[in-house]
Amino acid sequence: MADFNSLCEKYFGCCDFYEILKVDRNASEKEIKKAYYRLSLLFHPDRVDDDHKEIATEKFKALGKIHSILQNPDKRNLYNESGQFDDEMDTSFNCMDYWRNMFKKIEIKDIQKYEQEYIGSDTELRDIKRAYVGGKGNMDVILEMVPFSNCDSEPRIIDIVQKMVDNEEVEYYKAFFNESKAKKMRRHRKYEKEKKLSEQIDMEELDKQIEANMQKRVAEFDTFICDLEARYAPKTKKKRLSITDAKKKNKKSK
Repeated sequence: MADFNSLCEKYFGCCDFYEILKVDRNASEKEIKKAYYRLSLLFHPDRVDDDHKEIATEKFKALGKIHSILQNPDKRNLYNESGQFDDEMDTSFNCMDYWRNMFKKIEIKDIQKYEQEYIGSDTELRDIKRAYVGGKGNMDVILEMVPFSNCDSEPRIIDIVQKMVDNEEVEYYKAFFNESKAKKMRRHRKYEKEKKLSEQIDMEELDKQIEANMQKRVAEFDTFICDLEARYAPKTKKKRLSITDAKKKNKKSK
């Protein structure tokens, strides 16, 4: 089983908690919370399609764990000193419960607002650079790693990367600038198919479905806890009568 640092490296391209949240190491608790909220909006399991749900869920869980460490002074100090996270520290961590306790119910408009702020920002430029370098110019990887990006974003991303190459910020990758037509066509066909499906979605109905899903998860979790208590909680023992109580009981029975 991969350790937490390895999972961060796999899903975010690095294992530095501050770099993942895109905050300074001296960031305040408020700044860290804000960064966590914005990123977790992107990967909330109920906000992505089925094809991306598994990866989004893992990212969502990882972000919650990272925030739970950095918002705790003692855990944050230990992490700052060692740069490591002990997986055994939070074996019972529940990302959905953590989210609900931290934030209000997310709505479509929250994600749309963040999308407007994100596109064209310094944060997006850093993400594109990291995805380009990490994926060695693989456009599929870039579109997977950069939030809100899709096939329609390709010309803009190519222009951004070209400027980075011209400024010698990143290496030139032939696979990026001379991508095969077949590979590009496969990606675009898949995108068009998903786009048509998304256009058929009633957003109000989606909100209701998300709410129903969350209520179902809460109910399932409560049932699970009750089942555990029924199986493993110590049985209530009959109260042992004191000598005085025993005498009183005997008198009544006579």
